[in-house]
Amino acid sequence: MIALQGEKLMTNDLKELIERARQIEMSPAELGEQRRSFAYGNTQIENELITREMIASLDKKLHQGE
Repeated sequence: MIALQGEKLMTNDLKELIERARQIEMSPAELGEQRRSFAYGNTQIENELITREMIASLDKKLHQGE
């Protein structure tokens, strides 16, 4: 029973954090950093030769003029 209560509290805590995160407005620079971090994390899992510099270079090419 205690474990279930703990899980329920964790779920409520998580819901609260998610709701708070929805209220955050990121700047274009922050969005770009988040995009590059996501791309690096996902591609590096598949290919360890991928570097942050490669991701940044490609991101710059893809998002010129934004």
